[in-house]
Amino acid sequence: MEKILLVDDNQAVLDALALLLEIHGYEVVTATNPFAAKQAVNYQNIALVIQDMNFSADTTSGEEGKQLFFALREYNPRLPIILITAWTELETAIELVKAGAADYLAKPWDDNKLLNSVANLLALGRAQKDSETVAKHKALTGSSKSKARAVGLIYESAQMQRLVDMALQVAKSDVAVLITGPNGSGKEKIAELVQSQSSRSNAPFVKVNVGALPSSLIEAELFGAEAGAYTGATKARSGRFEAANGGTLFLDEMGNLPLSGQAKLLRVLQTGEYERLGSVTTRKTNVRVISATNANLADDIAAGRFREDLFYRLNVIELNLAPLAERIDDILPLVAHFLPQRELSKRAEQCLLNYTWPGNVRELENVCKRVQVLKPNGIIEPDDFALNLKIGGQTPAQPSSSEPTKLDLENAMHAHQGVIAKVARQFGLTRQALYRRLQKHGIDY
Repeated sequence: MEKILLVDDNQAVLDALALLLEIHGYEVVTATNPFAAKQAVNYQNIALVIQDMNFSADTTSGEEGKQLFFALREYNPRLPIILITAWTELETAIELVKAGAADYLAKPWDDNKLLNSVANLLALGRAQKDSETVAKHKALTGSSKSKARAVGLIYESAQMQRLVDMALQVAKSDVAVLITGPNGSGKEKIAELVQSQSSRSNAPFVKVNVGALPSSLIEAELFGAEAGAYTGATKARSGRFEAANGGTLFLDEMGNLPLSGQAKLLRVLQTGEYERLGSVTTRKTNVRVISATNANLADDIAAGRFREDLFYRLNVIELNLAPLAERIDDILPLVAHFLPQRELSKRAEQCLLNYTWPGNVRELENVCKRVQVLKPNGIIEPDDFALNLKIGGQTPAQPSSSEPTKLDLENAMHAHQGVIAKVARQFGLTRQALYRRLQKHGIDY
């Protein structure tokens, strides 16, 4: 609750003002002299001051009030101050209004005028604070978006903004990060963002797609191998941990790492020590590990395919990337990025928003490349994307031909378990348009 400071040497005046304000729901702090008033403003969160102009017996010049006014403004230049004046101090009060006082009221004051002035000034203060908060948030958001764009991460959705903010916060530390999400959703871009904003940004950044390596070569790839360690190894080779020493190692598709490799990886994460394949010489490394997987590692642990102790080493912080179908606000910005200076028809935009994108951002990028090659000019229509609209025997939800009723919205929210992106896609609406309709019908989302 906002606090109002009352400053007057007359206790009867303080009591009358305090009673008036308190019965209208305001919290009141009182001071009988300038020193107490300055202490209150200095140490408490005062939202408004109502002050008298004189604090010593037989003084009528208003000079004391003038000195207090400027002293309080030094503590908080934006603090609204209402002056309570006698007619003899009116000229001084007007002078202070020109210097920034919020208002002045003559004694005896009008209760309604005072309450109206207090309400307006407090509302103005809240509005200014809200505006500053929004501006600060926009500045921070703009900064985070520029950092994300620097690594090719394009988004507009609130889900991605939260994820990017978390990734930027995690980047400052040196803890292990596990990025989860479906194939093609952009996990590698999140890894690049974390690395680019870390203290190791100028050190080596080594990427390994564990899922693309034959199981027989994974250990050699990660830890290196001596000559003759396996068939075809004619000379010694360094591994990725050695190459990434001092920097960051990104291990993609971690769920495909065999148990033997998991044991060695656990050891190097715990101690920083490892041996090349075919060697007994222990080597040391200092790397930050960022890993990614599209697998459910909890299920793999239950099935005995993944070590639980390794999971907790890798998953100090988890960054979960939602599928593109659940963040439809990102679709058109991504298309604009992949097809710069190209115009889409409204039907084409709606087609892209309605599609389920089983291949996520990677699929979207590929269809945009196809359009760029096969239709380099002209307005892009739905058929130009050649989307497979019957993936898995199911067609994407089609937009409703009429304005959805409250019952339609409630049924859709129930059917899609409250996932706003899916409900919006069903009716062919943007998320913002859906929110407006939910609010209109009083539906709790």
